[in-house]
Amino acid sequence: MRIARIAQPDGLAFASIEGDGDDLTAVEIAEDPFANPTFTGRRWPLADVRLLAPFLPPKIVCVGRNYAEHAAEFGHDVPAEPLLFLKPNTAVIGPNADIKLPAVSERVDFEGELAVVVGVGGRDIPASRARQSVLGYTIANDVTARDLQKSDGQWTRAKGFDTFCPLGPWVETEFDPSDVAIRTEVDGEVRQDSRTSLLLHDIPELIEYISAVMTLRPLDVILTGTPAGVGPLRAGQSVSVTVEGLGTLTNSVTNR
Repeated sequence: MRIARIAQPDGLAFASIEGDGDDLTAVEIAEDPFANPTFTGRRWPLADVRLLAPFLPPKIVCVGRNYAEHAAEFGHDVPAEPLLFLKPNTAVIGPNADIKLPAVSERVDFEGELAVVVGVGGRDIPASRARQSVLGYTIANDVTARDLQKSDGQWTRAKGFDTFCPLGPWVETEFDPSDVAIRTEVDGEVRQDSRTSLLLHDIPELIEYISAVMTLRPLDVILTGTPAGVGPLRAGQSVSVTVEGLGTLTNSVTNR
């Protein structure tokens, strides 16, 4: 099931996105969409509603340098263990919302990523049952003020600005993330082009490692890392991250 949050004529709602290609319909969900969803019977063509971020994560746990070529493009060694950092949930925006470039940064980069949505959660989850703790998958853009990341020596400010975590367009609950294409385009030009099979630390390993540090809560999000090809964004551009089988997350870029 593809679970989305939408703005429809009467307000906000969760919906199941049904159909294929450009023929998509938002079918309203009555109650908790992430447990045992029931439907109201109302539906709209997707073109008649506005997609929002699918939900607000309690926390966003990110993994740095999880593709070897991305580590190499900045001259870094491949980490022996997952390199973790956090983004605040105030950074989350939805599809087609503006990424706003802060005046204090001279270089803000895109980083397209596959995102894992935690379902059951827990602590000390072994890799052997990590998949059972996953609700589904979505797409993220780990927007980064690259110059501030370098000057600060740690990543909180560089990764944490409002609008620096586009998320969406929906959560897909039936998806195999082990080997799918991931691609980022800026104004239609391909900048990142890789596959999730090249992750240095795969999703079960990440869940085991992270949950040994901190309890994972339902709807926490794990950003699994970005491939090589990251680069700067400028006001007026549009950036799209596509994960094969999940869809495309597109955002415009403006000055803050």
